[in-house]
Amino acid sequence: MSAFGSRRLLLSGLAAAAGLAAGGFAGMTLLSDTPGTPETAAGRAPLRGMHFLDGKERMLALEDFRGRVLLLNLWATWCAPCRKEMPALDRLQKALGGLGFEVVAVSLDRDLQSVREFYRQSGIRYLAPYIDAAGEVAAALGSIGIPTTLLVDRQGRERWRKVGPAEWDAPSYADEIRRLVAAGAKP
Repeated sequence: MSAFGSRRLLLSGLAAAAGLAAGGFAGMTLLSDTPGTPETAAGRAPLRGMHFLDGKERMLALEDFRGRVLLLNLWATWCAPCRKEMPALDRLQKALGGLGFEVVAVSLDRDLQSVREFYRQSGIRYLAPYIDAAGEVAAALGSIGIPTTLLVDRQGRERWRKVGPAEWDAPSYADEIRRLVAAGAKP
């Protein structure tokens, strides 16, 4: 088995194990005892050192999204739990996406065509395709499995992360995101 195949098998197994613990806020790592408050990420440095390709094969950095709340999702087309949660991420982007919020789903796949084909087959219409072509996002996040999802505030700081799939458009997640977007919208 190739090194890439071994990595794929390991990540797939970790994702499946994480999926067993998924549901609601299970599996979530909070950065403080007060989720949902502006103080959650206080004192944390913005996330940096993550470059990935967009659908036009342009190199982007997480810093390019500064000023918006992000739900940063690391996934792959070959990961069953990832594939299962993508429609919920697409619905969340449709419902809340705009100037103040974006779902940034970055695939570990090495080619955009795989992501585009998955989006087409799955009816994903609102998520932009992104790939972690150089593996920088996974490395910078210290990801132990996929899917891994982070809520990132307007300053680029991680608020919380969850390993494993979720119904991201469920009221508990959508309300948390709305609160964070609204908090940043105040003068």
